[in-house]
Amino acid sequence: MLEIYRLGEDVLREKTKDVKVFDSAFSLLIDAMFETLDDADGVGLAAPQIGVSERFFIVDLHRGSGSRYVFVNPEIIETSLEEVPYEEGCLSVPGVYRNIMRPEKIKVQAQNVEGKRFTIEAEGLLARVIQHENDHLNGKLFVDYLPPEDQEKIEKRMRKMEKKEKRKRK
Repeated sequence: MLEIYRLGEDVLREKTKDVKVFDSAFSLLIDAMFETLDDADGVGLAAPQIGVSERFFIVDLHRGSGSRYVFVNPEIIETSLEEVPYEEGCLSVPGVYRNIMRPEKIKVQAQNVEGKRFTIEAEGLLARVIQHENDHLNGKLFVDYLPPEDQEKIEKRMRKMEKKEKRKRK
């Protein structure tokens, strides 16, 4: 399992660099990310969340049902005008869930784990997860869409959680 970085870690606020090497080590990292995602009971995981400042993320909406996706060097090239609210959470901000407005439909260009280019149109939950994970590649978290006072409360809560965890480890 890979460590999932939490709110407050610098890597989560960095703009990532393009992936240039598509080798067996990269493929193994993607596999480890899927294992970590399964273990964490999540639907998406971006490279910065595991401490890697590169442009890729994975999505798995329904474990084992062929709904696994790898997006490398993604670019959202179209979004619908219609935006819809949906309650989002994040493995990097555990225990926090808020309604966030995002476009209902998107079109994305990306590369797969071997570097082959593809384009996908997505709507609903898939579109939502792609946008959420893509934000991570630009140093943005879902809590950034919230009012400043909510962001402050969440950051304070995360600092308290971190202190408790450090005490437990001692």
